[in-house]
Amino acid sequence: MALEFNTKYPSIDDLRKKAQKNIPKFAFEYLDGGCNEDVNLHRNVSELRDVQLKPQYIKNFNGLSLKTNLFGIEYDAPFGIAPIGLQGLIWPNSPEILAKAAFKHNIPFILSTVTTTSIERVSELTEGKAWFQLYHPTENRLRDDIIKRAEAAECPVLVILCDVPTFGFRPRDIRNGLAMPPKMSVRNILQVMGKPSWALNTLRYGQPNFANLKPYMPKGLDLKQLGQFMDATFSGRLNEDKIKAIRDQWKGKLVLKGVASEIDAQEAIRLGIDGIIVSNHGGRQLDSGESSIKPLTRIAEKFVNQIEVMMDSGIRSGSDVARAIASGAKFTFMGRSFMYGAAALGNKGGNHTISLLKKELNQIMEQLCCERLEDLPSHLIKK
Repeated sequence: MALEFNTKYPSIDDLRKKAQKNIPKFAFEYLDGGCNEDVNLHRNVSELRDVQLKPQYIKNFNGLSLKTNLFGIEYDAPFGIAPIGLQGLIWPNSPEILAKAAFKHNIPFILSTVTTTSIERVSELTEGKAWFQLYHPTENRLRDDIIKRAEAAECPVLVILCDVPTFGFRPRDIRNGLAMPPKMSVRNILQVMGKPSWALNTLRYGQPNFANLKPYMPKGLDLKQLGQFMDATFSGRLNEDKIKAIRDQWKGKLVLKGVASEIDAQEAIRLGIDGIIVSNHGGRQLDSGESSIKPLTRIAEKFVNQIEVMMDSGIRSGSDVARAIASGAKFTFMGRSFMYGAAALGNKGGNHTISLLKKELNQIMEQLCCERLEDLPSHLIKK
C-alpha cells in the first residue's frame, strides 16, 4: 500500500502542535494531559526513550516486513489504535476517521465503551474487525447486553479495563468542566468560537454523546443527571468473580488492559485471559506509579511464553514502537498519537499518522539491519 504522507507534518510532535491550534483548549487539555502533576505522563515518554538499540552494519540485508500475527490474525504493522473516551469531543467524527484508517491499513482499532460512536457503526466500517473495550458496568444485565452486542458485531477481541477502579484526579479537566457532570462555561464557549473548523465540524456531525450507552440512558437527561447516571452505571474495579463471569460468556479472545505488575499478569494467566496490555492509562490514573516500559520488561521476560504481552502508554513514534518490541512487547497501542493526527488533519489524519509510524519503524529496522520484528530484542542494549 502506498503510504499517505504529508511532508508538512513529519513527526507526531508536529501533529500535536497543529492539533493544539485546531481544537478548543478544554478538548486539547483533556487529550494531552495526565493526572495530578503529570509526573507519570512524562516518565512514560522519558523512560521509554532511555531504551537503546544496537545496530549491525556489516551484514547482508534482505529487506524487512512489519507484518505481525496476533491471536491468529495477520496485521500489517505491530501497532494499533488504543481506546479513547469522548473522541468526538476532541475532534468531530474522529472514531469513524480512525476506524476507517485502521481498516484500510489492516491494524487493530479498539473502540471504548464511553466514546462517541457505537459498536454497531464501527463494526460496519471495519467489517467486524474492530476490537471493543469494556468499562465494567455495575449491573450484570447491562454488562451481558453490551457483551452480546460486541459478539453480534463480530468483534474478534474483547478488552477489559483493570486500571480504573476510580477515575484519575485531573486538575485541568476539573477546571474546564470535563469532570462529571460536565459544564459549558463562558470561557469554554469563547474557546469554541476561536476554533471555527472544530465548531463547524461539530455542527455537521452533531453534539458528541455516549453512543454506546444511548440504549440504556433515560431520555432528556440534563448535564447533572447525566453525571449521576454515569457514576451509578459503571464500576471500574475488577476482581476474580467479575473476570470469570466475562470469560465464561465471551467466546472470542479476551485481553486485560492496564496490567502494571507481575502479580496481575500472573492472575490474568490463571483466569484464562488470552493477552495483556501493560499500561498505566497514559499516565492518567496513578501519578506515583511506574512508567509502562519498566513492568513491561519484567513481565515479558517472565511470561512471554504463557500469554500475549502488549504495551501502550508513552509510545509516540515508530522508534518508540521498536523500543517497546525490543523490550519484550509482542504488539503496541497508541491513543494520543492518533488523536493528534485526527485533530490536526481531520479526515486525512488517521491515514497520515499510520503512514508516518510505518515510515519511522521501517527506517529504524533498516538502520539496525533487522529484517523481522521478532529479532528486535537481539538489538536491545541491556542495562
